[in-house]
Amino acid sequence: MTTFPVRKFLAAAAVAVCLPFVPHTASAAAPAASLPDFTDLVDKVGPAVVNIRTTTKVSSSSTMRGLPPGLDDGDMSEFFRRFFGIPLPQGPQGTPRGGGNNGGNGGNGGGNGGGSGGGSGDSGGGSGGSQDAPDSGSDSEQSSGVGSGFILSQDGYVMTNAHVVDDADTIYVTLTDKREFKAKLIGVDDRTDVAVVKISAANLPTVTIGDSNKVRVGEWVVAIGSPFGLENTVTAGIVSAKGRDTGDYLPFIQTDVAVNPGNSGGPLINMQGEVIGINSQIYSRTGGFMGISFAIPIDEAMRVADQLKTTGKVTRGRIAVAIGEVTKDVADSLGLPKAQGALVSSVEPGGPADKAGVQPGDIILKFNGHSVDTATDLPRMVGDTKPGSKATITVWRKGQTRDLPITIAEMQTEKVAKADQKKPTPAKPRASNALGIAVSDLSADQLKTLKLSSGVQVDAVDGPAVRVGLQRGDIILRVGDTDITGAKQFDEVTSHLDPQKMVALLVRRGDNTQFVPIRPRAAGQK
Repeated sequence: MTTFPVRKFLAAAAVAVCLPFVPHTASAAAPAASLPDFTDLVDKVGPAVVNIRTTTKVSSSSTMRGLPPGLDDGDMSEFFRRFFGIPLPQGPQGTPRGGGNNGGNGGNGGGNGGGSGGGSGDSGGGSGGSQDAPDSGSDSEQSSGVGSGFILSQDGYVMTNAHVVDDADTIYVTLTDKREFKAKLIGVDDRTDVAVVKISAANLPTVTIGDSNKVRVGEWVVAIGSPFGLENTVTAGIVSAKGRDTGDYLPFIQTDVAVNPGNSGGPLINMQGEVIGINSQIYSRTGGFMGISFAIPIDEAMRVADQLKTTGKVTRGRIAVAIGEVTKDVADSLGLPKAQGALVSSVEPGGPADKAGVQPGDIILKFNGHSVDTATDLPRMVGDTKPGSKATITVWRKGQTRDLPITIAEMQTEKVAKADQKKPTPAKPRASNALGIAVSDLSADQLKTLKLSSGVQVDAVDGPAVRVGLQRGDIILRVGDTDITGAKQFDEVTSHLDPQKMVALLVRRGDNTQFVPIRPRAAGQK
């Protein structure tokens, strides 16, 4: 490493300081000139963004007490409200415990943030606001949450997140001109985390709804909301990703816009001043913003809002199947050109899919002509289809595609196909084969109970079968494209497997059916 004498270095620095100032060239100033100006956008949209706070009723016997000497209940509540936007936490019988919490909940999950961070909903805690001083023995209002929203119509319909208004006894909406209204809850949809409330007002400022399908990764976006109870706060950033699957019902728009507790339900706005999403979740290890936030696409949210405004609930279609992802190993072993679609793991007896002829192990590639790229695409496609309507699903089965007509049913409650499986009858394991699996035939009673026409039961595993997680009691329905009808046939099929190629076993365990890719062992291997 080169070193320099201190005196020489200082002299050089002094000379540099004395150099005449040289103005920046036009080319150097160009990047600064290209930065966006959000002022007009905020002037246009800001008045239609509202603060939402909720309260719950509590009895006077559970109000706060037992604070340290010199600290008044109201003072402490105000401190937490002003500086954290959250209510004073309560211990048993209302005893304060100090510190803050995030309040609310994560809405529809908080995302599978990944790593140890996990996902986190960004709902705020309660704000102060008005709180009635209770008479002895009476109920009082206690702040339970704070969030944001935006006005959809001049007559007072407001959209926000479902988790902002969950379990609220009273909802207050505050406009930018400081007018405050008690709001009526029109409807909530927990699956999408969308809610609509209504205030009694007229000639209100409204937002312009954009098209979330036209969102481009890298474009500038702005969030307006009430982080930590700080009303009408503006933050900006770019779209980081589209269609981000966090395990929830909807794919999200991912941004690096600063979103914190209290921003939930506020609008995500493009540079044309159009709402393209609802700020809903953050990825966080601390409960605060860490550079990743998620917004519900406005197209999906508006479909939900329209139904909530009309009927107070959301009606969705269902086909009654349980599904899973198609991995690359499964796709390769089944001859699929690429890993896509939704793997059917179980079919509800008597449900629409069952009547249409869908079978466990099928891979649904298309719904009504639209490609199912990932497993999470299918529930949205089916859910957006009107119950009672006809549809066509394209499945991959035994190396071929099949179109199956199906009638969509209405989603009522979550159902999972169930079959009471008897405990496997102990059997003496035979010598392991190329897959390391010993099997036995299923009795007629077992087949009837499991609602199966064929299959064999795993009695023992070793080698390759252990490595892929197969267990005693699993039911093997298919090897590659060959349906398994008995133990003898299973041994015959496995004896001709190529140890250089993966093969997919269709395996039933409990209520679920899935493909398990496995590589046969060569003779003499373990």
